[in-house]
Amino acid sequence: MGNKIYSPHLSTARDARAIRTREALRAAMLELLESKPLEQISIRDIVAAAGIGYTTFFRHHPTKEALLDELAAEEIRRLVDLTLPVMDAGSEMAASIAVCAYVDERRALWTTLLTGGAAAALREEFLRIAQDLATVRSQPGDWPPVEVATRLLVGGTIELLAWWLRQPEPLPGSEIARIHHDIVILPVLRGRASVGRLAPPAIEVAAKKRGRR
Repeated sequence: MGNKIYSPHLSTARDARAIRTREALRAAMLELLESKPLEQISIRDIVAAAGIGYTTFFRHHPTKEALLDELAAEEIRRLVDLTLPVMDAGSEMAASIAVCAYVDERRALWTTLLTGGAAAALREEFLRIAQDLATVRSQPGDWPPVEVATRLLVGGTIELLAWWLRQPEPLPGSEIARIHHDIVILPVLRGRASVGRLAPPAIEVAAKKRGRR
């Protein structure tokens, strides 16, 4: 009997190839954004940097903006993964420092994400992920409502970072981290602590009535 040659399932091979192609496209976009703004990057630039064919690009993304949206979602997931363990440890200041350090290291990309066409997509993805996490971690009767607290934190974070990245002579990341901690995070946390994380009685009664309907 002849030796059998192992051949992966065709769909598995295609899936692996598709993953490699998408990773190459993301890496190419990141590399190009380090040297020029999105408006000056063409799809031909991207595929040349990725080492793939022009038509292959459109099997994965309809436009370069769609590729940027995917990058935005990935960046938010990485940022959340980076800061969540620190927040869980009870060190909000360390979380603020981690956020600013990460964005500063990838300043060219985040400048494009927050001040260009991907800003809305990034905000929505950040809000979606944060909302999902907050809902899982919430307790009955939390006050202010989890959705409100999350929107305040996400909105404040995005606006502060966007302002920072637009400055011709930006402040050091350590100073932005202090602003983020003192103005964005602490007011929300103090608001929750001041009412013992519980809604005022009138709100609780109304919520219970709605639940019985």
